[in-house]
Amino acid sequence: MAEPLLKKLQALSPCGLHQVAYWEWGRSDNPRVLVCVHGLSRQGRDFDVLAQRLSDRYRVICPDVVGRGESDWLGDPRNYQLPQYVSDMVALLARVGVAQVDWLGTSMGGLIGLALAAMPASPIRRLILNDVGPAIEFAALQRIAGYVGRAPQFENCQQGADYLRSVSQGFGPHTDEQWLALSRAMFKPDGDRCRLHYDPRIGQGLAGLTPELAKAGEAQLWAAYDAVRVPTLLLRGGDSDLLTRATAEQMTQRGPRAELHEFPGVGHAPTLVQPQQIEVVERFLDRG
Repeated sequence: MAEPLLKKLQALSPCGLHQVAYWEWGRSDNPRVLVCVHGLSRQGRDFDVLAQRLSDRYRVICPDVVGRGESDWLGDPRNYQLPQYVSDMVALLARVGVAQVDWLGTSMGGLIGLALAAMPASPIRRLILNDVGPAIEFAALQRIAGYVGRAPQFENCQQGADYLRSVSQGFGPHTDEQWLALSRAMFKPDGDRCRLHYDPRIGQGLAGLTPELAKAGEAQLWAAYDAVRVPTLLLRGGDSDLLTRATAEQMTQRGPRAELHEFPGVGHAPTLVQPQQIEVVERFLDRG
């Protein structure tokens, strides 16, 4: 399958109804489903290489979380928070129509999966957390807040890709071709120029974050992690500034006792484009 199908569903927020877009790879009648959810400022086409590789075995669902990509923007930016994202994903899973799914989440997408996996009668069968855990380094959140929420315009996709590369050094080494492929879906036309695909207001929640609030959220996330009872794989960029080695090791000792795999020379977060990264994901999923 060379290209995914773009589908949409209706979901509810306190402001009313909105459309959530998702990209579907593989046979629509395949009961084996993998949901791949992106990070804060990214979108569902991030997983094209991985999804194409797995689409002969899985029906792969890659949503654009609300406020990003082909999904609607919310009327009130205060709703760009984990509870809204979880609610939207519950609606998505109802649309997919299977009792169980495997879940791969990068950064924010991992936190959404963690929240769902911690719930009683969760539909998540196997969980992959890509460079995220209950303890998120405050300095990394400040770094991300420094560029998320800006609304730059670019003359073309190549100029935009160069900008994204400058703020995404943690993604690790990529060829120019790989980086351009990762960047194409990150832009939308804006007159005779192009802009980033997301609502600039998605970063407002980070702007008011304090170390004290971050610590309170961390306690809630650890409680959720300790409630997870499914096989869990934790991927970590060896140079990640968001997920420390100490937190990752703690995650192997409590809750679901995650299996840890680190990628050297990569920070936050592995893109799962490189063959050796994809192979780690495949081996974990193939055990199920």
